[in-house]
Amino acid sequence: MFIPSTIILQSSAAAQQPGTGAGSVWVMIILMFVIMWLFMIRPQRKQQKELEKFRNELKKGDKIVTAGGIYGTVDEVKEKTLMIKVGGDVRIKVDKNSVVRDFTEDAPVNNQQNYQK
Repeated sequence: MFIPSTIILQSSAAAQQPGTGAGSVWVMIILMFVIMWLFMIRPQRKQQKELEKFRNELKKGDKIVTAGGIYGTVDEVKEKTLMIKVGGDVRIKVDKNSVVRDFTEDAPVNNQQNYQK
């Protein structure tokens, strides 16, 4: 029986490189975690640190928005809570962690400028 030499060469080349596929799989898995950390976890941690810094720097007179959508002005600051004025003589006590945004500098945008004739 005659066996072509190309078949013998191919089988001997495959026998010399066992496990090369497993190494590339591990590299791809590690690369996937690195990319996920760079694009998802790292920016989220940065945003959480900025929000924590904002909450710790709140002072009387700041205008805020809570996670529940309540707009108010900070009237009293304690360690873990805030007393906010929401209108007239109405004051409510909220947890500092519920404050999500400062709207002190927000001003209504005049849309008429965009539609000049």
